[in-house]
Amino acid sequence: MMTEELSMIYDEFKEANQKSLNHLENELTKIRAGKASPAMLSGVMVEYYGAMTPIQQVANINTMDARTIIVQPWEKPLLNDIAKGIINANLGLNPQSNGEQLLIAVPPLTEERRKDLVKRVKAEAEQSKIGIRNNRKDALDLIKDLKSEGLSEDMTKDAEEEVQKITNSYIKKIDELVELKEKDIMTV
Repeated sequence: MMTEELSMIYDEFKEANQKSLNHLENELTKIRAGKASPAMLSGVMVEYYGAMTPIQQVANINTMDARTIIVQPWEKPLLNDIAKGIINANLGLNPQSNGEQLLIAVPPLTEERRKDLVKRVKAEAEQSKIGIRNNRKDALDLIKDLKSEGLSEDMTKDAEEEVQKITNSYIKKIDELVELKEKDIMTV
């Protein structure tokens, strides 16, 4: 019976950690590495009939080449609102309208800007690690509760080791994501 409860603790712990990891992946896609990508606009909101709406719901976003993003509104009158949304998102992008669509030239990153982005990546990663450590504390508290309900000393120790093993695997995944993103940003 206790082993079932332990399994549930592990599953919930992994699930919570996976959410932290998914959140980090999502945040990292928003940090641009100099190459044009539709994901760069993923946080942009556009005023659409009085409501703030994600840009993906009012336009098609594609890349023309490594330096240019094309935004094709579904309704032509939205061109200016979309441009305003992109400017207000403070991404350092300057959309140009040709009357049909927006063309966004993605400027190459300076060395200083690259280093700033790497710092931002590391700060995001640290937030995710804090989340995982908080999840670990919650899991260990649940194990402590089971111990007070009669979980043996050995099983408690094994459970704590399992939680640490899971923690280490997620911290490693975060470090791998950071390393990839850092390489992506620093590659000119």
